[in-house]
Amino acid sequence: MSNYVIGLDFGSDSVRALLVEAETGAELAGAVAAYPRWARGLYCDPGRNQFRQHPLDYLECLEQAVTAALADVSPEVRAGVVGIGIDTTGSTPCAVDAEGRPLALRPEFAEDPDAMFILWKDHTALAEADAINQRARNWGGIDYTKYEGGIYSSEWFWSKILHILRTNEAVRRAAVSWVEHCDWMGAELVGETRPERLRRSRCAAGHKAMWHASWGGLPAEEFLSGIDPLLSGLRARLYDSTYTAEVPLGTLSEKWAKKLGLSTRVVVSGGAFDCHMGAVGAGIAPYSLVKVIGTSTCDVLVAPELPGCVRGICGQVDGSVVPGLVGLEAGQSAFGDIYAHFKQLLSWPLEHFAVAEKEAILKRLLPQLEEAAAQVAPGSNRLLALDWHNGRRTPDANQKLTGALFGLSLGSTAPMIFRALVESTAYGARRIVERFESEGVPVREVVAIGGIAVKSPFVMQICADVLNRPIKVARSGQCCALGAAIFAAVAAGLYPDVPEAMKKMSSPYAGIYEPDAEQAKIYDRLYRRYGRYATAVEQLIMSEEEE
Repeated sequence: MSNYVIGLDFGSDSVRALLVEAETGAELAGAVAAYPRWARGLYCDPGRNQFRQHPLDYLECLEQAVTAALADVSPEVRAGVVGIGIDTTGSTPCAVDAEGRPLALRPEFAEDPDAMFILWKDHTALAEADAINQRARNWGGIDYTKYEGGIYSSEWFWSKILHILRTNEAVRRAAVSWVEHCDWMGAELVGETRPERLRRSRCAAGHKAMWHASWGGLPAEEFLSGIDPLLSGLRARLYDSTYTAEVPLGTLSEKWAKKLGLSTRVVVSGGAFDCHMGAVGAGIAPYSLVKVIGTSTCDVLVAPELPGCVRGICGQVDGSVVPGLVGLEAGQSAFGDIYAHFKQLLSWPLEHFAVAEKEAILKRLLPQLEEAAAQVAPGSNRLLALDWHNGRRTPDANQKLTGALFGLSLGSTAPMIFRALVESTAYGARRIVERFESEGVPVREVVAIGGIAVKSPFVMQICADVLNRPIKVARSGQCCALGAAIFAAVAAGLYPDVPEAMKKMSSPYAGIYEPDAEQAKIYDRLYRRYGRYATAVEQLIMSEEEE
């Protein structure tokens, strides 16, 4: 009998379940379940950069996606499922009670956004991130941000926790501990969610919570309490040890085995963030930069050793991607979200007036924009955009920054603007590559995965031209779920380690985008202009912040 594993990928909008044959990596079946509350915009306030997700969305959609993926498989295949792996977005923490139950699952907190999971792109904790950075620079002890790129972000664990502690007394009193989504999801499946028993993700802890073995785990109590007394005592209710994702958490509980129609012998592997597991699904090798391109981007690189601390990225953590290698993370806070936002602006009349063919128009809007924008020659107009619509993640995190558009004239068209927005996201990607290399970390190849990488030749060709590098595209449209399945196979004992599993199970490439030499020359000039405008705008925004 063959062995099968399931990869679960909890993204920003939905959960994907992928059934994979462990011996070959063949993707046999899959299903996607969209979060219903999230789809209705509940608990979110984009104007305040508040993005929260209800744990029931995760639980209900997990069951829907897995049962749908397994609906048409034979009893023999179902019986052959031996492992489940999990990835999630992050940092996406949540307050929990003594049993490890998210507070939003208790009746008194069922409609309180602060008792829910705080999605990675929630930026309500800007002031708290500032406080953490000030403390790290001025307290006279260890700089706990040095393995986080030197700047702590409002997108991350401690910033979000402190913001809720400061603003919601009821949640503050009820919260016994806090968990990342990737830690809670696996614990829920094995039926052991008590905070003191959770096996915490090395990936999440190292990249987002300032965990490092050299200083004994999380930052010292003295450091944390000095940021705000509200953090006093919390460290003792969190964790010291962390685990790489191939370490098994246990086996499916009877409750979840029954819900999913699987055996209680199914092993559940440790959790990690989606982009890191996506890199494994793409077969990442040392000094390959794997770009997970979707609503945002996450850029992942692994190295056997580093020349020192890399400034301005989202962390460098031993074993966060592949055990035995140092994982480095960078990324852009918005990528596809920028295109989606422009689509929303253009479609405003459709939403507010009776338009018979609204759905058909919306479906074709972005593809038609791409077709028209492809006819606009680079550098043929003065349009230039800055890709900071959701702040800047890397290099040098600054979530106070905003997007901008320059060079508008009465002759500017929607396709011209759209092309400028796409070019801006490619410029942001180039800045990340240049930062790695300026810090002594070579980028030997670029690999792209994710929805945009698979679906948009227009965007990918511009990225190749701006980077002036070939970009390989993984064939699998579900590399994150595939990476989770790879970790499940190792946890279930089918492979001795992650590199061996990747040899058999990771995705092959579907093709390569080669840079156009003439276009690359033009983009070199335009990129320098982007850099000048970015520097000027950042200085202006930050000077206004100080007023």
